[in-house]
Amino acid sequence: MTITQTRRQFLAGLSLASAAGLLGARPALAAEAALETTSVRITKNQGICVAPQYVAEELLRDEGFTDIRFVDTPPPEIGAAIAQGKVDFGMTYAPTFIREIDAGTSVTVIGGVHVGCNELFAREAIRSITDLKGKRVGVQAIGSLPNIFIVLMAAEVGLHPEKDIDWVTDPNVKPKELFIDGKIDAFLGFPPEPQELRARGISHVIVNTALDRPWSQYYCCMLGGNPEYVRNYPVATKRALRAVLKAADLCTTDPAGAARRMVDRGFTPRYDYALQTLSENSFDKWREYDPEDTMRFYALRLHDAGLIKTIPTKIIAENTDWRFFNELRRELKA
Repeated sequence: MTITQTRRQFLAGLSLASAAGLLGARPALAAEAALETTSVRITKNQGICVAPQYVAEELLRDEGFTDIRFVDTPPPEIGAAIAQGKVDFGMTYAPTFIREIDAGTSVTVIGGVHVGCNELFAREAIRSITDLKGKRVGVQAIGSLPNIFIVLMAAEVGLHPEKDIDWVTDPNVKPKELFIDGKIDAFLGFPPEPQELRARGISHVIVNTALDRPWSQYYCCMLGGNPEYVRNYPVATKRALRAVLKAADLCTTDPAGAARRMVDRGFTPRYDYALQTLSENSFDKWREYDPEDTMRFYALRLHDAGLIKTIPTKIIAENTDWRFFNELRRELKA
């Protein structure tokens, strides 16, 4: 019997450090122009789903970067930090980038990284989004990312988010705790919240954006860059994106090694939750999706919901640059 082994399967058995070297294409580097800068600064927070940007550290060194810094950046401040030049790149959700661009934040979105990571938990009697009508849905604040996601989900099935849903906000108590205490009927969980709830035997989910359409058909998190960095350092931009995309592959082929790396470097505290997140989410689909489709999908829905004023075509034309992503999709074929 002949045993065939794909390159991806082979790399799955390697350590993260070993795979970092083997994933790199040295002949391609030799053919490229020299790096304009060997420095790169990337956002840092406790979000597990942005694992590729942390796992990319060794791959960034393999690309020629010598000064690699991770800058503490709370998720709500990622767009502003990129625009203000405090960091060069950062990953966050497509709707977040779109709303910040609409508000005047100067960010260039350069690629999609992974699909799905949030889950809508609900009481057992609630079987679908339409059942949320008249129910208590918890969010940290109106206008927060969970609120925006649920508004879009509700509008998608014909609910009027403001009239049909009883929004419960408490700036001092997380919606997850309100849900556990029975004070709300539903909330949208982001890693590690879904993992924590399943560990406690709570697992009734009515929407999983990694699996359920239309959300599973588009990127969840995307990589944005400082426009000046992207414009002035195109070689560095492409290599930084290449490292992140290769790291996304490693999150799929070696989730245990990637999770251990994140914990050892202090990016997240719980190895078990990190491993579960990397194993459950789609970090291997970046080659299959079109980032412009994602920006258009969310921008249209945000515009229709009255959450942004800028037309989607303007956002795409002025605040995205897919050159590097399209080149890398051709170069890094599976």
